[in-house]
Amino acid sequence: MNNSPFVRKPASVQSVMLQVLVALLPGIAAYVWFYGAGILVNLLIASITALTGEALMLTARGKPRGMFLGDLSAIVTAWLIALTFPPIVPWWLTVTATLLAIVVVKQLYGGLGQNPFNPAMGAFCLMIVAYPALMSQWPSAGQLDFASQLQLILGGERVADAITGATPLDTLRTLLRAGNHAGQTTAQLMQDPAFGHLGGAGSEWIALGYLVGGLFLVQRRIITWHIPAGFCGGLALVALLPWALHPAQYASPAFHLATGGAMLGAFFILTDPVSGATTPRGKLIFAAGAALLTYVIRNFGAYPDGIAFATLLMNILVPIIDMKTQAPVFGHKKKD
Repeated sequence: MNNSPFVRKPASVQSVMLQVLVALLPGIAAYVWFYGAGILVNLLIASITALTGEALMLTARGKPRGMFLGDLSAIVTAWLIALTFPPIVPWWLTVTATLLAIVVVKQLYGGLGQNPFNPAMGAFCLMIVAYPALMSQWPSAGQLDFASQLQLILGGERVADAITGATPLDTLRTLLRAGNHAGQTTAQLMQDPAFGHLGGAGSEWIALGYLVGGLFLVQRRIITWHIPAGFCGGLALVALLPWALHPAQYASPAFHLATGGAMLGAFFILTDPVSGATTPRGKLIFAAGAALLTYVIRNFGAYPDGIAFATLLMNILVPIIDMKTQAPVFGHKKKD
């Protein structure tokens, strides 16, 4: 664009979605390194299910299948579902969640660009409410080999106490709520093998992978900085005061950012251009609200991580946020 009129060529949906998938690869690589290749099986199951469900719905609606299946949006939804689920969930749970996301949350609202809620997070919330035990079975880093993971995914016997442990968020919250930490601060409690330098052992490196991929999307201008900065800054800020006043009872801002789905949510979930806010100021408000809700759910709710519920709750507010943050129209007087 060295000469006027400096018109940019619009990016296709397929190009945007492909770059999102590429950006997820560093996090997936870290996931495989620390937790095993079972996640790859779930990614494959979710992808096949998403394409099948999308094809059936497009046929039923009389829409061209080739164009919509080729835009890769269904694959992005499938990958986000698989990456937010435990890597050893049974195959039918992944299939059910993916069909709910594609058929109910996306296609029944009119398809790509029409859904008011994030499809992946809608499916996650439905599954964790319906199957809380299965959705809470997370293996520790390096605990299961690929053969064991594959057996569990395909329907093998599940002895939860033998194969799983609590997530780092759950572990820390349980220790703090139990009141048996003998006055130790969260920093001292994090000497437990379940924790790494900043967050969960292994999960902090996955978060770093998502951060690298997210910064790639910002650099490519696939997403803007507003939502990641608003969410990460908001989560750190809201966690800072309780931690500073009562370090024995509350985790540090760094722990909240490096654990759970914080980085995945900041760069890949909340930045959904369909269900998220669209104005620059609105994006900051949307992200800050999601950060506040995430912190409240993590510390006082029934679930260890609040990204999914926070996303859906803020999706409800998007129309009013966008309406109230529209820039003034040039040449029009503001009404009294």
